[in-house]
Amino acid sequence: MNLDKVIALIFMVISIVYGYTAYNFQLLPFERNMPFLPNTMPMAISVLGVLISLVILISKSDMDDDEGEGMSIKRLKYYKTGQAGAILATMVIYALMLRGVGFIPSTIFFLFGSSWILGERKIFKMAIVSVLGTVPIWYLVQEVLGIYLKPLPW
Repeated sequence: MNLDKVIALIFMVISIVYGYTAYNFQLLPFERNMPFLPNTMPMAISVLGVLISLVILISKSDMDDDEGEGMSIKRLKYYKTGQAGAILATMVIYALMLRGVGFIPSTIFFLFGSSWILGERKIFKMAIVSVLGTVPIWYLVQEVLGIYLKPLPW
C-alpha cells in the first residue's frame, strides 16, 4: 500500500472521530435556536476530511511501490521524517509556551523556529515574516473578533 493511502486512511479515522465528537457536542439551551451552531463548522470540516480521504483511497495510483517514484512505506527512511518530528515538537513547545509567555512572543518564536527547521537561513527575513504574521493575527482576533489573547507575559 502506498504511503499516501496510509496517510489518507489515518486522516479519515481522525476526521470520523472529530465529526463524532462534534456531533455529540452538548449545546447550551440558547444555542439550540441559532442558525449557525458551534458544532456546525467542525461537522462540515469532518465531512470534507472524510470525502477527501475517500477520493485519495479510491483513486487508482499509477505508481507501484517498487518503481522508485511516489511515496512508499518501504522508502520511509529516505523522507525527511526528522524535520517532520522537529516541527511536531515545535508545535508542542509552542502550545506549552502560549499561556506563560503570551501569544505574540510565542508565535514569533514558533514561526521563526519552524522556518529555521524547514531550511530558511535568512535571519532578517524570518524575523520580518514572523512579526508580520503574528501581530496582525493577534490584532484581528483580539480587537475585531473580541477574543482575548494574552499578548505579552506582563
